[in-house]
Amino acid sequence: MLATLPGPTPDKQKPALLNRPTTLFEEMISAARGVAAVIAGDRRAPAHFDFSRRGLAGSFIAFLAGMVLNAYLPSLSSDPNYTALPATRLLTVSAVLFAAQIGFSALVLRQLNRLDGFVPYLVADNWTTFFVAALSSLLALLGLSSDFVVVIVGLATLVIEINIARLIVTLKPLQIAMFLIAQIVGVAIGLIVIWQIFPSSDLVAAGTTPLQ
Repeated sequence: MLATLPGPTPDKQKPALLNRPTTLFEEMISAARGVAAVIAGDRRAPAHFDFSRRGLAGSFIAFLAGMVLNAYLPSLSSDPNYTALPATRLLTVSAVLFAAQIGFSALVLRQLNRLDGFVPYLVADNWTTFFVAALSSLLALLGLSSDFVVVIVGLATLVIEINIARLIVTLKPLQIAMFLIAQIVGVAIGLIVIWQIFPSSDLVAAGTTPLQ
């Protein structure tokens, strides 16, 4: 039944951008408002994101910046509990987990006949990654415990992912559950792949640092 559910009308799926940004900085400010709206559960959140090709490209620039911040996060903190792995390995870990998560997200959206929500999901998720990485870096610079950072970021990420599925992709409750489970399965498979590439128990911890 779910595979044949019709998607929402385009007007509900992609409301007009409130003020179309002309620079990447303006896009970042608008996306920051969007992420804040997603966290708050505001149904107007999609209006802050640019779902055009230009907006998608900008979100990937932000995602790459988030990956770099996440990779160099351990060097920003004096807490020895942060994973002490080379930045290149952490970048590889992040890339593999991202590919697995996005791949399984696309699969479940295709099964639900909701691929129309894939680009909006990518845009919102990419910007979320950037701001979560920025927040993690700030907390690390403040000298907060890595355990505290992981808990705060983990809870925020859970709320954000649920609300992205609900507000941005506009999935129904059962579809949201399927969507999140697919992402968890994707990340789990990604960790298995990482284990094969870098057979080190430390990489499991790296896979749970604040990027995803």
